[in-house]
Formats: sequence, C-alpha cells, structure tokens
Amino acid sequence: MNTYKVIGLMSGTSLDGLDLAYCHIWKKYDQWKFEIKETRAISYDKDIRAHLKNSIELPADELLIFHNTYGSWLGQQAREFIREKGLDVDIIASHGHTTHHQPAKGLTLQIGSGQHLANVSGYKTVCDFRTNDVALGGEGAPLVPIGDRLFFGNYDFCLNLGGISNVSFEHQGKRIAYDIGLANMILNYLTQKIGLSYDNNGTLASKGVINMNMLKQLNQLSYYELPFPKSTGYEWFLKKVVPIVNATKDTTDNLLHTAVHHICEQVALQVKRYATKDQSTILVTGGGALNQFMMEVLQSNLEPMVSLVIPEKKLIEYKEALVFALMGVLRIEKEVNILKTVTGASKDSSSGVVYLPA
Repeated sequence: MNTYKVIGLMSGTSLDGLDLAYCHIWKKYDQWKFEIKETRAISYDKDIRAHLKNSIELPADELLIFHNTYGSWLGQQAREFIREKGLDVDIIASHGHTTHHQPAKGLTLQIGSGQHLANVSGYKTVCDFRTNDVALGGEGAPLVPIGDRLFFGNYDFCLNLGGISNVSFEHQGKRIAYDIGLANMILNYLTQKIGLSYDNNGTLASKGVINMNMLKQLNQLSYYELPFPKSTGYEWFLKKVVPIVNATKDTTDNLLHTAVHHICEQVALQVKRYATKDQSTILVTGGGALNQFMMEVLQSNLEPMVSLVIPEKKLIEYKEALVFALMGVLRIEKEVNILKTVTGASKDSSSGVVYLPA
C-alpha cells in the first residue's frame, strides 16, 4: 500500500480552536503506521467561538448558512497550511464541529460543509463521520477508539481528556469505549468567567479546596449511572452541569479544584473497574494531559493499579486530528472505521462522506 498523505482537522467541544495535523499513514505487515509530519493550532477568535457556542440555538436556515460559512473557513485554513508548509496532500479528513448530538433521537450534526471545504481547499475531503453510525442505531461516538486499536493497542487503556473525557480499552475480545463525562469543558467554563481561556497547568485549581456540596452534586449526575455504549456533549453540559456550577457560590480556585477532583474520581472509577492486571498502563492525551495538577490528582486516584503514560506534546495535542486522518484513509480504502462494540450500532461500518472539489 502506498503512503497516504492526509490532513486531519479537529474542532472539539472545548471550543478552544482548530487542530490541523499533516500525517503520513501506511500499512506494513497488516499493521497501521503513522507519522505526524506538521501541525498547526488555530485559536478561535471571539466571533467564531461565539458563533460555534451559540449555533445550537440558531434557527435551521441560519444554522445551514453558518454550516457553509464554517466549511469555507475550514477550507481556507487547510489551503493556507498546505501553501505555507509546502505540503503534498492526497486527502483532507475533517471532523467538523459538533453542534447537535442526540443519538436517541437519531440526530447528530457536525457543521463545516464538506463540499465548501473541498471547493475552497481544492482537495478531496472526507467528513460527516458520525451520521451513518447513528442511522445504524449507534451513538455516533466516540470515534477515536478505531485509532486506539490500530495505532495504540500496546496500552491497556487510552484516555482522552478534551472537553469531554472518554476511555477506550479491550474487554473480552472487543473494543469498548464511551464518554465518561466531564473534562476541560467545565474547567474552561469556570476560567472564562474571569477572563482566562484555561487554567494553565492547573495552577489556580491547585490553590483551592474541595466544595463538598458541589462535588456531591456532580458525582450524582444520572449520566454516570448509564451503561455503555453512551456518549454526551455540550447539550448535557448546559442542561445538567451549568446549573450546579452557577448555583455554587465559592471562589474560582475552589470551583476549579472541586471540578478537577470530580473529573479524576469519575475517570478512576471506570478505569479501575476494568483493569484486569496488577499494573496496567493508560495513555493520556487531549488538553487535560497538559494540566499538571489534574495529572497528579488522577494518578493519586489510580494508584497502585494503573500508571499514567503521558506522551510527547505533539501526540497529546493532535491525537484526535491524527485519528480522523486515519478514519479518512480507512473510508477511502473501504475498511471499517467505526466499531459497533463501541457505539452500539447494528454493525461495523466504513463511514464518512467523500466530497470532490469543484
């Protein structure tokens, strides 16, 4: 098989920006291999962030207009990345940005029109990875576990701490994965109230103390009791979490400290439940892996059964973009890129829609 030269695009629920990863992906002796060659992180300006954040409230016609506009913007960012870095590209694989995710109603939407992206960038584009799985009765999430299995199968667990926390692991011969619950979404919500995008290294959180009432309420959220497969997102956060946070009168340091302990307690509960040997390893990626205080709290919750593995910063920050690049390749190759054991769909699928530039 030839080496695919792919740009993976990822915009996560934490609304911090767009990640671009230019990757070489190939198969050798039935094992998928990768190299992340170039990367770029583009922070959203206030206007784009506000549009993305509020898009869930838009009427249908305005949402579709923004869907097209955002797709063109994605294409422009990809085109500039390719030009400035002098990249040789076969395809672009875009996650888009999730605005609506209600799989129980058969509904999921990632905005960022693939046709507009392809037209503006000038390259074949694969996107809309979740819709087919939801149509097959699945959660449409999480999708990263196919990359965990094919790229990172030597770790017992793969944990991603983006806006939402999710975990992936092998269980009784099947790949299992699901959204655990909160991660950076609640932390960023708290810091934005005081004019900060995020809590660098968890410095503010480390100064606080636990608000026991808030911790109890967060730990009692009904989502945590649901069996997998399950997934969640911004709508759940707005409806169930924000009211708890807003009703808690305390310092920002204490609220952040409490949120970090909540996140780590819920992650540890899930990982320890499925750890099958005395010393397991867990690969941690996503922005949360760069939060030193959260990593210290998480490790203390997992000892002595599980050891954290924090990879190089490039992989921490761009793993999701890498996996969507892989999913694009798998779609072109007509190989499975979404696992029914992860999403609860009626069957595995090779999902994603391919758009050719005009």
